[in-house]
Amino acid sequence: MEKINAIITGIGGYVPEDVLTNEDISKMVDTTDEWIMTRVGIKERRILRGEDRGTSYMGINAVKQLFEKTKVNPEEIQAIICATTTPDYTFPTMASIIAYNTGCKNALTFDMQGACSGFLYALETAANYIRSGRYSKIVVVAGDKMTSITDYTDRTTCPLFGDGCGAVLIEPTHEDLGVIDTLLRTDGTGLSHLNMYGGGSAFPSSHETVDKRMHYVYQDGKYVFKHAVTYMADASIEVVERNHLAKEDIDWIVPHQANLRIIDATAKRLGVEDKVMINIQKYGNTSAGTIPLCLWEYESQLKKGDTLILTAFGAGFTWGAMYLKWAYDGKKA
Repeated sequence: MEKINAIITGIGGYVPEDVLTNEDISKMVDTTDEWIMTRVGIKERRILRGEDRGTSYMGINAVKQLFEKTKVNPEEIQAIICATTTPDYTFPTMASIIAYNTGCKNALTFDMQGACSGFLYALETAANYIRSGRYSKIVVVAGDKMTSITDYTDRTTCPLFGDGCGAVLIEPTHEDLGVIDTLLRTDGTGLSHLNMYGGGSAFPSSHETVDKRMHYVYQDGKYVFKHAVTYMADASIEVVERNHLAKEDIDWIVPHQANLRIIDATAKRLGVEDKVMINIQKYGNTSAGTIPLCLWEYESQLKKGDTLILTAFGAGFTWGAMYLKWAYDGKKA
């Protein structure tokens, strides 16, 4: 029996129209464009505005674009997996909302929460469904409305986050393409350093949790930075080495867009500083959305057979790396 591999056969994306610049943020908190650019490399970020618009709004738009580009029949989609930290509701799932609004009447749907590593977690999960032979068309949606949990009185975190969402179609192939190898890890020591304490079953929403501003992202920046650089680079190097890849074999590094210094440090350790997908300056950190949004923006530059190393780090801590061989010529998409 021939080996089944899982490939990305199309990609869609969505970022809101409204832009929040560093100048805008400097009017909210004590910061400057120079301070933000020097420390994180973000110039502006997109903000989803509008009553009742949650992350699913962006996911629906990304999936609709994906279907338009690939000409796939929504009723043929067998599963929708959403990676998000900011679903519209505790329940129902964001995946079910997207399925309903995009005509995917026959799909298994569920959400995953791997924080900023969520796209890698969801893509590996989808790949395994494809490898089983029981599924042939799966949509992975990844993104966040991070501004919904951003504290705009906290100068250390409010410049970091933006809103956006990407979606990819996953299908089977017998070619040596697609998700070749994945390394995913978790270290529970991250709980106290990167979290949002309010709103869960440990600290249900109350006047007290609101008064204590527990419904916003908290981050110990220095601690997170140190571990993100180490873990993203180590995971990427392990995947590269165990697949016997030389740096000359790598066409693109696709890192989670959390901080330009983290991205630069990871690329430097891999020795591929000139092969890095970067759009953090325009969109900021969209959490699970950063990697698919990079692929979406760089799609036209990708060629069939290109070797990509995807890597991410998020709350938990969660982190990992993936060796992906691109399956189609982007210019023809």
